[in-house]
Amino acid sequence: QVQLVESGGGLVQPGGSLRLSCVVSGFTFSTYAMNWYRQGPGKERELVAGISNTGGRTNYADSVKGRFTISRDNGKNTLYLQMNSLNPDDTAVYYCKAESVFNKLRTYWGQGTQVTVSS
Repeated sequence: QVQLVESGGGLVQPGGSLRLSCVVSGFTFSTYAMNWYRQGPGKERELVAGISNTGGRTNYADSVKGRFTISRDNGKNTLYLQMNSLNPDDTAVYYCKAESVFNKLRTYWGQGTQVTVSS
């Protein structure tokens, strides 16, 4: 049974930090590239950050570059997103997504975790 479970969201003040986690099971984590997406109220879902299956390559949306860091621990089957210098525009539901390096059509999504940035 494939599962991706995000955690770490919550309410934070502008300028604050959060670390999101995505724990996966039911597939071979080390053969999947991973991504964080987010969707704010009234907005389209957007790609926030991506990381290769080995962790050797990362990519970021311009809006979060320099503030967010994506990482993974293949030994723990866990994906992370460290978010610093948060602002209200970062308010969204954050989702993790897995993509097989062997078949890009084989993808899995988590249920999402809410991040709210407000004073």
